[in-house]
Amino acid sequence: MKLVERDKYPALGKYIQVENGRMHVYTKGNGPNTIVLLSGLGTASPVLDFEPLINEMSTHNKVVVVEPFGYGWSDMTDEKRTVEHIVGELRSALQQLNIPGPYVLMPHSVSGIYSMYYAHEYPEEVKAVVGIDATWPAALDYFNETPPSMPGYMRYVAPAGLARLAISLDARNYLPLASEGTYSKKNLAMTKAITAWKAYNKNVVQETNELGDNVRKTAHMSFPSDMPVLFFSREDDRVREDGKSLFTFLQTQLTDHPASTIIPLQGHHYLHWAHSKEMNEAILKFMNDIEDRERKAQREILKKAADL
Repeated sequence: MKLVERDKYPALGKYIQVENGRMHVYTKGNGPNTIVLLSGLGTASPVLDFEPLINEMSTHNKVVVVEPFGYGWSDMTDEKRTVEHIVGELRSALQQLNIPGPYVLMPHSVSGIYSMYYAHEYPEEVKAVVGIDATWPAALDYFNETPPSMPGYMRYVAPAGLARLAISLDARNYLPLASEGTYSKKNLAMTKAITAWKAYNKNVVQETNELGDNVRKTAHMSFPSDMPVLFFSREDDRVREDGKSLFTFLQTQLTDHPASTIIPLQGHHYLHWAHSKEMNEAILKFMNDIEDRERKAQREILKKAADL
């Protein structure tokens, strides 16, 4: 079935050689900003999962999705899933695409950890960060939580055909919770096929079990104080006995840039399944605000220079 499906569903983008494997990269649109979408842990195919958001944002921006090793149409890798390797592979793919930065990093879920590392270590390559219910490294310590883990035997779920069996019995747990028409029938068919190919593969298992170390390496990091950040978060009014909540945590992650803000949205952890239009409108406003402030600052510099 896998051989048949690979012929039926070829890669939507193109392949980039990174180290000893091929990474699948998809781009769409043109515009003043390059938005790099980064997926959550275990998302079968980031390109397919982000499709509604890609379609919305690509009308005014260039949108890039780099599927990490073990995801979508990308190969598997034997490299450890450390934050250094994952960010290094992402940077290598972007450089080979010859798309100049700085980029707007847009991580979902666990990719917040990788975006924090990227922005902290290579701030000149990052224009802004937009999180989609992202996991930021300091969250585990703030809420006194431990990272998840995954037993090694899960890597055999797809090769043994168990993932395909589960999807054939009830695909609802493996497909986006979105209104009818948000995702095409072809998209959903490809998502089911790639889930059967790649579910819980060795790279996803390794990445899950590397989370503790990746958080430890990045927990002390913060975004540069002048870097604009936008956090889309699930609307959550729950407040713990110690007064902490999701909102109070996100406030600790905001930077000093005037455009930095938090936007709560009702819905699933995969907010883009239902809110791609609202998210695109908010991002346009966010980027326009940044650019307006930059133009104003430049005018003030020129005025001061002229006065001298």
